[in-house]
Amino acid sequence: MSQMHQQTAGAGSTCPGCEEPLEAGDLFCGACGYDLSAQPAGSDDRPTVAMNGASPAPSPGASSQWPVAPDVDSSDMPVPAHLPTDLPVTESSGGELSPNAGEVRTDAPAARPAEPDEYPLPAPGAQPEPEPADPRTALPDPTPPAGTKLCVACRSGRVDPDGYCENCGHAQPRERDHMEQELDAVAAVSDRGLRHHRNEDAFAISSTALPDGSPAVVAIVCDGVSSATRPDEASLAASRAANESLLAALPLGTHPQQAMHDAILAASDAVNALAAEPTQAREHSPHQNAPACTLVGSIVAGGLLVVGWVGDSRAYWVPDDRTGPTARLTEDDSWAAQMVAAGLMNEAEAYADERAHAITGWLGADAYELEPHTASFKPDRAGVVVVCTDGLWNYAEAVEDMARAVPVDSAQRPLHSAQVLVGHALDGGGHDNVTVAILPFRVVPQGAGSA
Repeated sequence: MSQMHQQTAGAGSTCPGCEEPLEAGDLFCGACGYDLSAQPAGSDDRPTVAMNGASPAPSPGASSQWPVAPDVDSSDMPVPAHLPTDLPVTESSGGELSPNAGEVRTDAPAARPAEPDEYPLPAPGAQPEPEPADPRTALPDPTPPAGTKLCVACRSGRVDPDGYCENCGHAQPRERDHMEQELDAVAAVSDRGLRHHRNEDAFAISSTALPDGSPAVVAIVCDGVSSATRPDEASLAASRAANESLLAALPLGTHPQQAMHDAILAASDAVNALAAEPTQAREHSPHQNAPACTLVGSIVAGGLLVVGWVGDSRAYWVPDDRTGPTARLTEDDSWAAQMVAAGLMNEAEAYADERAHAITGWLGADAYELEPHTASFKPDRAGVVVVCTDGLWNYAEAVEDMARAVPVDSAQRPLHSAQVLVGHALDGGGHDNVTVAILPFRVVPQGAGSA
């Protein structure tokens, strides 16, 4: 086994334990008995780097001094400084050390909030407030009952009777903002347009049979007068009343033209009835006037094409093959039409005037003497009747423009054709409500059905 080296005291040395003088050759201190053989040998190490600003003592064996590092390099640029994070560091396992490894936090821990002197106690008998439900464990909302109207914006909130979402408050589109209906032989589309806040147009389409069993198809379109009170109610009441009158008269064998005349009178009565409001309502709104609207309708029955109208809504005839002439079947009850009929202006001048669309005939309690207009036609070829409000014909007023706007397959696809025409008006600016009904007319070959 190895042995520890025993060191004897030298002359003039002192005891490391009690600092008493030692004599040469002592192995133990005579005062305290300190074992002098356990004293470590002095180190010959000399510092080479200045500590605390002190200059290092030169090592006895050193033959040269370290050069002083210059502040700038040979290009007179400052010597780049290296940070500890610039050096690659690895863990003992060989992997890279995380960027935050070795950092020492020097920020003090956050101060604890001061505790209140008193804690409020709930009133006797009061129920504690429920804690908010954990969304991870909360049960989903129950499925709304069938028929519940959901918000078009958030798709989850229910719509209240006033038309607003109970969840996000979004106003819902009204039912009449855009309407479409299609039967076997007629279709109609109505849209609010791009400028109006509501749709004041209305339509009614239907079909029935004449006494001989042949079909009769009906299309009624009404346009509420915006300057009147409740124009949307007027157009709806007029379209329904006219349609019901025709469905009652045609199966009884009434001539379609006479039936149309009577239907316009029935529509007028329905609009007039809206003006008979309670006296209290008139007192609260003294500036209200009578509801009013225009009307245009068409019947296809027994090989006849019948139209009737009051106001400036129109009906156009557009043949399928487009080789025959396109025709406007109605004449406007308007200031411009009167100027043209009187020979005071040509059509271009009259309709360029700002008074052009001022109507001279309408349905309503304050209308002038009602003059329903009716006309019958017997086309010699197949085609379609375009029944529309001025929201469409303002963008296709001339018959040539209307013929170009109507799709060539309108007789086979009346709903699609009505959608295209409404889109034509919206693309043109959509300044007004727009309503279009497409009613196909088919020619029965001579002798068909005979024995």
